Amino acid sequence: MQLALRRSNQGPFLTQVVTYGLEQNRLTPDQLGQIKSKAVLMSLKFADKFYNKYKMDLLEQAAQDIIGVASLGLAELSKQDLDKALTVLTSPESIVKPFQKGWSMLSHVSLISSNNKSLYGDVDAHLLANISSAPYEDQWLGLRHYEQALQRWQQDQAITTLKETFFCASHQDETEYFSLESMLAEALIYRICCNGTQVKPDLKRKLKNIKLQDACFDAVFLQTQLQNTLNLLPSELAATIRADLGKNFIQQIISTLKFAKRYQILLAENTSPEKRDTFEYKHSMLHPLLGWPQYLEI
Repeated sequence: MQLALRRSNQGPFLTQVVTYGLEQNRLTPDQLGQIKSKAVLMSLKFADKFYNKYKMDLLEQAAQDIIGVASLGLAELSKQDLDKALTVLTSPESIVKPFQKGWSMLSHVSLISSNNKSLYGDVDAHLLANISSAPYEDQWLGLRHYEQALQRWQQDQAITTLKETFFCASHQDETEYFSLESMLAEALIYRICCNGTQVKPDLKRKLKNIKLQDACFDAVFLQTQLQNTLNLLPSELAATIRADLGKNFIQQIISTLKFAKRYQILLAENTSPEKRDTFEYKHSMLHPLLGWPQYLEI
């Protein structure tokens, strides 16, 4: 395995740290040799477990995986501080600890399921491919790919918690929601209309017997209801969801509630479901109905 010398701000973070240590005369040839030896041994073990250690191209791929994952872990352990990273790298555990940390990070954010299995067990194959790096790469985007995966994982966890907290178990169709914002909006509107109960696929029918008070169209009132709803969630999750909300979230909720009031008139007139669906479709083409339930009446 070659750990090519680059300018200190280039290439995978492991290479950056090695280059920095050599330039500052803080990494001796013996220490570098020990790091390389451990990296080679780890590459052989990795190739034996996931590839084929007797094929040179696969052994090289394993080496690049080790460099990428170790770079990720080393960046996290040192908070991307080169001095701290060099201390970690020259410790008795050398490159092993950064690799273990990086692998744990990837495993944590990988969305593995029965429908999305991976050759690497708990680590997503596509994510690992984006983290993996040759030592001589001019630019390493592993951290950016990890941060994007972390954001996707946080959103997935947020959606799961929103479902468990605000939706009945029988009303949890993943295809209905395009964002945390739309999911929270439906939960908020349902809670306002139905006195805080969990969301069921029945709001369109229930509207006939619901009286929408004037306060429902007041921005201050809705902001309070939003805060009360978010307070039911763990603080970190609430912060993730709030960051996903558009700046016009409350105004869009008001717009949807105004539409609901017009929809009530159709219900009072016993208009057919087909005509109500047509009315809903035409209105949504002009003004998106954030939080309005998307199921079809049968």
